[in-house]
Amino acid sequence: MNKRGEIMKAHFLTDRGLVRTHNEDSGGIFYNTSGQFLAVIADGMGGHQAGDVASQMATSLLEEKWEQSGKLHTPEATETWISNVMIEINASIFQHAQENEECHGMGTTIVVAIVIGDFMTIAHIGDSRCYFYTEEGLKQVTEDHSLVNALVQSGQISKDDAISHPRKNVVLRALGTEEEIDSDVKTLGLEEDDKLLLCTDGLTDKVLDEELFELMQTTDGLYEAGEKMIALANERGGEDNISLILFQYTAAEEEGEWLC
Repeated sequence: MNKRGEIMKAHFLTDRGLVRTHNEDSGGIFYNTSGQFLAVIADGMGGHQAGDVASQMATSLLEEKWEQSGKLHTPEATETWISNVMIEINASIFQHAQENEECHGMGTTIVVAIVIGDFMTIAHIGDSRCYFYTEEGLKQVTEDHSLVNALVQSGQISKDDAISHPRKNVVLRALGTEEEIDSDVKTLGLEEDDKLLLCTDGLTDKVLDEELFELMQTTDGLYEAGEKMIALANERGGEDNISLILFQYTAAEEEGEWLC
């Protein structure tokens, strides 16, 4: 079974960027009492430093609830668990914002990946993304809850227009900004050497999907690939914080267990 000291191929990287004075992103890689794997990336928003508060609250509360969770066995149970936890965390952040004037209006995007055996469950709110890399290529498996994506989906603008749209950073759904919120949840199967990328828009606003695919093909290692992604985003301006998690699935040979 996977234990805390055996993170084989999973890395969390974050960078303030070249313009912001502080980092409003948060994230981490965590294990529950059964050694099951969870990764999270959150991108905070709000006046003053409230974005920091929202993203850190989301990550810390998720870590706490995951470490206290029992062993999950099925996609259905995992989807139910993360859906309920998202509701609870949203309520906590929303209440904190209501009770603390300096935090009014704060919120955070969030994307979560839970790996159980040979499947992964993805949950997200906002425009932080999850990409799935397989032998067939790289696919974005989350749908941005953003204004420009809504415009693309309705046919009002093209995907190329969305890249340079002046309101491309307007998020339509965020954790903690409303009393009730829905998260998008889905489960996908995993095969040997599949890779996962979780990231904030500080990366995807600067680096194209094709470039992410090329960097994930590297044989230099996941951590090095992540460093190159951040360096490229900074080379192109680095106006936003940049955070990502890279993970590679490797099935263990003994007793049918797995490593992450």
